[in-house]
Formats: sequence, C-alpha cells, structure tokens
Amino acid sequence: MKNHKKPEQGNSDTQKNISRRLLQVSFSVIITAAILLVSAGRFNLIYLWVYIVTSLLVIIINSLIFPSELISERGRKKENVEKWDRIITGIMIFPGLIIYLIAGLDIRFGWSPGYPIWIHISGFIAFIAGNAFVSWAMISNNYFSTSVRIQYDRGHTVSSGGPYQYIRHPGYVGMIVYLLATPILLGSLWALIPAVLTAVLFIVRTAFEDKTLKKKLEGYKEYSEKVKYRLMPGIW
Repeated sequence: MKNHKKPEQGNSDTQKNISRRLLQVSFSVIITAAILLVSAGRFNLIYLWVYIVTSLLVIIINSLIFPSELISERGRKKENVEKWDRIITGIMIFPGLIIYLIAGLDIRFGWSPGYPIWIHISGFIAFIAGNAFVSWAMISNNYFSTSVRIQYDRGHTVSSGGPYQYIRHPGYVGMIVYLLATPILLGSLWALIPAVLTAVLFIVRTAFEDKTLKKKLEGYKEYSEKVKYRLMPGIW
C-alpha cells in the first residue's frame, strides 16, 4: 500500500518549504548587501541602495505572484539531484559572491572610471529586465527548481508555454542578464570579470541540464526538436 501523506501534513510541509525559501532568498540579499556595504566602506551611495531595495522588491513581488507549489519546490530539501549539478552550483557560489566584493572594493578605491548616470540607468534597466524574464520563466514552469532533478514526486512534465516557446532555458538567460547588469548598475568595470565567469558556468550548466532532460524527462527530446535553441535564438 502506498504511503500517502495526510492533507494536513502536506499543507504543513508546503508552508515550511515556502518559509524556508523566503528565508533563503532574503538571507542571500542580506549577505550580498553586507559584502557590498562593508567592502565599499560607505553607506551613502545611491546605486548600492538601488540594487538592495530592488532585490528586496523582486523577492516580495515574486512571493505574491508565484504559485505556492513552485515556491515550495524551491525551498524543499531535494532528492535525486544530479551529481554534476551539485558540483557546478557549488563552484558558482564563489564568483557569484566575488562580484559584490570586487564591486564594493572598486567603489572604495576608485579602480573604475566614473561613469555617466545613463550607464548606471542602463544597468538598472537590464537588471530589472533580467529579473522579470526569470520570473516569467518561473511562472511558466511549475517545475522550475533550484537544482537539476527529475521531479518524479511531482509528476514532472515538459513546460512549453511562455518564453519556453522560443528558447529551452529562458530562466538562465534572465539570470545571465541580471548578473552582467549588476556591475554596470554599480559602476564597477572590474566586477564584470567574476560576473562573466558566473555567466560561463551558467552556460555549462545549461549544456549539462539539456543533455540530462533529453535523456531522462519524457517528451523533452521531442520538445527540443521543436524549440531548437537553448539560450540564444539563431545561435545556441
């Protein structure tokens, strides 16, 4: 006999997972904000606070518009995660954090030349656009997880709506865009180095994930024959 969870227990687990996920993303903003502010050695720079406040607003808006099952999946303790994904995501943590450390030090010591306000605004627009594209991808894919795994426990199926009509991994496109936009928003040329490195790791992760989905997720191979490109239409 199958061991079905009682509805009350399932609801309790969902709420715990949602709370865990909201704490995770809030803590990540706090950590990056702390790295930025401490390394910059100042608290009165408008671009720092634009980044911090916008990041918090993204969390609040997403928590209101995302389905509870999606947030719960992103907050739960994962099973059957691909081993290669644990390695790649583990490596990505370091350049991802170094972006904020270098940006802060750049602000403190003035390594980059001063940029006109339109460059900062362009970075801000790209940052918003990248986050919005990620949110669109997540709303369109109820199986959008923090780890690469086939979600047998949730009846994992192929998502082909929204931006998935045009590229197979739109979430990664949005992440790459806002990662590269962050140094521009903050006015740090040198912080683009770890940002580009992180973007390259996202491309590597995309290649491995695509291969895994073709092999293990029913219907994905057929989907990939219909939607030809992974990240960039006409290129790859």
